[in-house]
Amino acid sequence: MLTAAVKKGAIGLGELKSHVAAAGPELRRMYSLATELNVPILVHFQEVPHTPTEGVFSTGFKDFEAILKAYPRTRFIGHADAFWANVSADYANADAYPTGKIKRGGVTDKLLADYPNLYGDLSANSGNNALSRDPEFTEGFLKRHMSKLIFGSDCSCSDGKGGGISQAGNPGASRLAGKCVARETLTLLKKTVTPAEFRRLTWENAHRVYKLA
Repeated sequence: MLTAAVKKGAIGLGELKSHVAAAGPELRRMYSLATELNVPILVHFQEVPHTPTEGVFSTGFKDFEAILKAYPRTRFIGHADAFWANVSADYANADAYPTGKIKRGGVTDKLLADYPNLYGDLSANSGNNALSRDPEFTEGFLKRHMSKLIFGSDCSCSDGKGGGISQAGNPGASRLAGKCVARETLTLLKKTVTPAEFRRLTWENAHRVYKLA
């Protein structure tokens, strides 16, 4: 089904959100398929359930380096809670959206720097939380990975202002209740980077990685 979709014009696989390990056989099949089809693959990494019955997804991000090494021709796009919480070196899988100052040397920062086949999706509450919790860190992080980060919305508000269900289905994201996640992140980026850098983050990187016409 996915192969047929790509042949009909789909430009990527994802987001992958299944109750399996990130290095497990199920997702390894997907990584191989992404390589074969020459499209990027976006993975939802989550170690902490948002609700009592939700479960976790693509677990084991702290050990994802082995996958990046094993699939060097696969373009991975990291997304969601564990990907973004791990910008801080002290993340211990205790909270979906940790707050406070970021400790340098996080797994996400290191992997983005060391592996040309890994990119970061700035969308959702997870991306916004990572960018907004420590402005001093954020400025340097965006500079370091200016060619590796891609703006996305992943916002379910109905009016661009936080209307509709917005973040109501995610208790941990209550700080953005009644707000448009995409608008909040775009505003943050505009305040932090130059206009040329803003264009890279919101258009040029995606154009290159997804091979948009």
